[in-house]
Amino acid sequence: MSFETIVGIGASAFTSTALLPQLIKILREKKANDISLAMLIVLFTGLALWVWYGFIKKDWIIIIANTFAVIINLISGILTIHYKHKNV
Repeated sequence: MSFETIVGIGASAFTSTALLPQLIKILREKKANDISLAMLIVLFTGLALWVWYGFIKKDWIIIIANTFAVIINLISGILTIHYKHKNV
């Protein structure tokens, strides 16, 4: 495995899991009043574009990492909407 691949996997692992602590916090506290839905929408769009780019470049590191991040972001967005609506 090349150094370039190792760096790519490391970067992907950190960036794709960056929102995981926030998702865990939302799940534990069952509230999302301090979460910006606009930020999640912008992030989701960027991640989806990264997945598309990964398919264009046929780069599985980009595809897998960003697909995982899209899923975390989507769940965070759904829970944010759910808890913001519930706590109003």
